[in-house]
Amino acid sequence: MAIETEEEEIMKPRSDKRDYRRIVLGNSLQVLLISDRDTDKSAACMYVSVGSFSDPDGLEGVAHLLIRVLPYSSEKYPLEDGYSKYVSEHGGCTNSTSSLEWTTYYFDINNDCFEEALERFSQFFIKPLISTEATMRKIKTVDSVYQNNILSDGRRMFQLGTHFSMESHPFHRFGSGNWSTLDTRPKAKGLDIRRELLKFYEENYSANLMHLVVYTKESIDKIQILVENKFQDVPSSSQRGFQFTGLPFSSEHLMILVKAVPVTEGHKLKVTWPITPSYRRHHKEGPCKYLAYVIRHEGEGSVFYILNTLGWATGLAAGEVMHTSEISFFEVTISLTDAGHDHMQNIIGLLFKYIQHLKESSHKRVFDELSAVSETEFHYHDQIQPFSYVQEIASKMQKYPPKYWLVGSSWPTNFNPDIIQMYLTKLTQENVRIFWWSKKFEGDTDKVEPWYGTAYSVEKVTTSMIQKWMSSAPNDNLQLPAPNMFIPTNLSLRKPRDKIKFPVLLRKSSYSKLWYKPDTMFSMPKAFVRIEFNCPHTRKSAEDEVLAGFFVRLLKDYLKDQQVYQARVAGHYYAVARTEIGFLVTVFGYNDKLNILLKAVIDTIANFEVNTDRFCIIKEMKTNAMYNHKVKEPSSLASEYSSLIMKDIEWPWKDKHDVLPHSRVEDLVKFTRMMFSGAFLECFIAGNMECEEAIAIIEHVEDIFFKGSKPICQPCFPISQLTSAVVKFERGMSYLYSEEGPNPDNENSALLHHIQE
Repeated sequence: MAIETEEEEIMKPRSDKRDYRRIVLGNSLQVLLISDRDTDKSAACMYVSVGSFSDPDGLEGVAHLLIRVLPYSSEKYPLEDGYSKYVSEHGGCTNSTSSLEWTTYYFDINNDCFEEALERFSQFFIKPLISTEATMRKIKTVDSVYQNNILSDGRRMFQLGTHFSMESHPFHRFGSGNWSTLDTRPKAKGLDIRRELLKFYEENYSANLMHLVVYTKESIDKIQILVENKFQDVPSSSQRGFQFTGLPFSSEHLMILVKAVPVTEGHKLKVTWPITPSYRRHHKEGPCKYLAYVIRHEGEGSVFYILNTLGWATGLAAGEVMHTSEISFFEVTISLTDAGHDHMQNIIGLLFKYIQHLKESSHKRVFDELSAVSETEFHYHDQIQPFSYVQEIASKMQKYPPKYWLVGSSWPTNFNPDIIQMYLTKLTQENVRIFWWSKKFEGDTDKVEPWYGTAYSVEKVTTSMIQKWMSSAPNDNLQLPAPNMFIPTNLSLRKPRDKIKFPVLLRKSSYSKLWYKPDTMFSMPKAFVRIEFNCPHTRKSAEDEVLAGFFVRLLKDYLKDQQVYQARVAGHYYAVARTEIGFLVTVFGYNDKLNILLKAVIDTIANFEVNTDRFCIIKEMKTNAMYNHKVKEPSSLASEYSSLIMKDIEWPWKDKHDVLPHSRVEDLVKFTRMMFSGAFLECFIAGNMECEEAIAIIEHVEDIFFKGSKPICQPCFPISQLTSAVVKFERGMSYLYSEEGPNPDNENSALLHHIQE
């Protein structure tokens, strides 16, 4: 039985029609019940406050191994892998993940099978069967994952970061595990890995360290009865959980510059500062969310704007990376061009100049803007699938008071300049760690990280060095983000005249077709616009495909210069993508300001010209991407080969690789003219928008491209319109296509089985 029940304290979005209830079972298991009468899938997630930090000394990877073995069987359901098989046979899927301080197990399934799936799910927390055979098989799985990740730059970067920490701290450990840590070494010490796994489970898996989310269509009262019956027997030993205070760094791990060699081409610069996690005491003030907001902004006067204008960077990300309850990092990651790689010192200097600018600035206006954007996003966030939602909420339950389980730290409401300044004082020259990744360092390193084999070198930096870098940095006018004109102010809902169930063909002309569907289900102040430019002359050769890629990538680049970045910040979305018969423009967001965004995108396309400097930078990026294609995982390459075989209009990457070095600015100019020599637009508009507004949008687009004294496009008559063609296999026939992997260093293989119906 539940010993505590609460319904009113949980803050939820205005648009959320679901019911929530928090209960605490007699074994101290905290549970959030979610009732959604409209869902077609049910889901559950168990969050356990145990991770690799709890691995016993000399048994790296035990926590990771347990997430593979634990769901395999239980005393009540001894059939191996019965839980996963039952879920997959009834329209669902399962997963489990682990980190430094936590582990999650979650699944979704068809509603009518949820109760039995939940019973199977609960039993491996109550009385799991951790057999020797299953343990050995899963050690092989863990090692396979490790081998698969050896060539992952993301994994290599993370492990190299932990390498620069005190060996006595669990942050320094290798948490993933492999055959050596889970089999070879334990056997050499005379340890039985199965017994160690059972011991780890018994000592760490306690109900008071767990949080459960259950999501289904039944009433809250029925869900509560279901949960009480199935989870009240989860054992509780009143464990305190992992306890380790203090940062894992000494002075030798700070003020360092690490140069490392990646697997892929390209240059990255990661500047990181260890900080106290902001979510623990300051989730309402959101100091790190605010600092990320201003440091990564792309408008005039920002770090990225300056670097992008100089041709030194192609991307910048910033934010708090929460590793544990005691350790967190504020990170700024910059993707560099070749020219940017040569100006690393200037870039670091510019970043520190901007941080100094923030220390001297007033932040009230920008904070209020961020708060307004976050409030709207929270209340009108698109509903995600139960499978992802239960995991998202479960991860917040251990971090925040129950009232904030849904919102977490996503909506800062309390402006406190002192707290912002407190975190800015952590972003100092004395506290910095700089990681610089580039293949140009090959042959110039003298050390190797032991787990992933990353070649690196390390040197100390001093405050005088950084001061010198700051003095030589670009001397531009640094600014906070300008007022955002895309923030919606009118969130009222249109009342559709008719209950249209399916999209209707609202308008047709010699230039376009318009399909329309008003929102009759979600009651959200949002709209969706999709315009497909069908251009018959765009995919006649591998060269055309490469040039189409240049066109789309340059458009995205120009849109950054048009301040359209602010639209994304305000909760809007836009995309320009290649299609098999042209290119696609998608705009989505709050309908109040959607027309402003669409106009900016359409005007950028209509006024497209090839900038030689930007063309060269994008050619460099594409050349790197073409090389990186070779080091993709075999599973990704198998999907690409399958697509290549099954589509009529598709060219192998090798053909595109041969064409790319010879691509010139004049080729793209000629290609663009040819592309627009014939076009037909397929448009779909849906959401909180009336039919007259939809018609006005497509009429405006037609006026821009097809009308006037010098039209940009010529109409493409129906006989010329291309359609996407997929190869049809002959009935009863089987085909086998094999390809040797392009990366000799990757020993993994992949098999893709495609069935065409």
